[in-house]
Amino acid sequence: MCGGFKYVPPQHLTMRLIKQGAEASIHLAEFSEIFGDYFNGKVVVKRRVPKRYRIREIDEKLRKERTVMEARIMHRAKKAGVRCPYVYEVNLRDMEIVMEFIEGERLKELLEEVPMSERLALCREIGRNVGRLHGAGIVHGDLTTSNMILRDGEVYFIDFGLSEFDDKVESQGVDLHLLKRAMESTHHEWFEEGFSAVLEGYSEVRGIKAAPVIEKIDEIERRGRYRER
Repeated sequence: MCGGFKYVPPQHLTMRLIKQGAEASIHLAEFSEIFGDYFNGKVVVKRRVPKRYRIREIDEKLRKERTVMEARIMHRAKKAGVRCPYVYEVNLRDMEIVMEFIEGERLKELLEEVPMSERLALCREIGRNVGRLHGAGIVHGDLTTSNMILRDGEVYFIDFGLSEFDDKVESQGVDLHLLKRAMESTHHEWFEEGFSAVLEGYSEVRGIKAAPVIEKIDEIERRGRYRER
C-alpha cells in the first residue's frame, strides 16, 4: 500500500526499459498507472530476473531475499541521512521494488563540467554520504559517480542492488577502494584531488573511525600489487 491507495502490480503495464543488468531489469513508469490518478510523476520498477541455471526454488529464495534486503537497506540509509529513492512498494510475487525516480544530473557527467571548486565540494559531500552509510552498517557495493545524482543541490545515491549490511572495516575499505578505482577510471585528470576530498568528507562524518578504514584502502592496494607480481 502507498498512502492508503490500492497498489496495482505493474506486470501488465507498458513500461520503458532503461537498464538491463545481470541481476535485474530497470523500468520507468508513470506513478498514476501503478497507484492511481491520485499521484503524478514517474517511478522506477526494479525487477529481479530469474536465473535459469539455478534450481527454481533456490532462485526464488535468493531473489526474494535480495529484493527484501535492498528495500531494507534503502530504508536504513534514509534514516542515516543519506538521500536515496523512496520505496513505495515491495512486490515479492514478481520480485519487484517500486521506488521513486530521482530526476537530476548524473555526477559522472556533471563533475566533468563544473569548476574545480564545485567538483571538490561535491566530492566532499559524496564522502559524507559514504560515511553515513558506513556508520549505519551499510556497504553500498557499487560506489561509482554513475550511481549518484544531483537533484535540487543535493547528492542522491541510487542502485543499492549490491549493498549489504556489513560493519567490518575490511568491507568498508573495499567499498571506498572501489570508489577510488571508479573515479580514477572516469575522472582520471583530477581524481587524486577529488578522492582526497571524498576522504575529507568521510572523516568529517566518521571521526576517529575513519582512520582504520582509510588505512585499509592502502592495504587492499598493496595486496593487489603483490598478486600482480
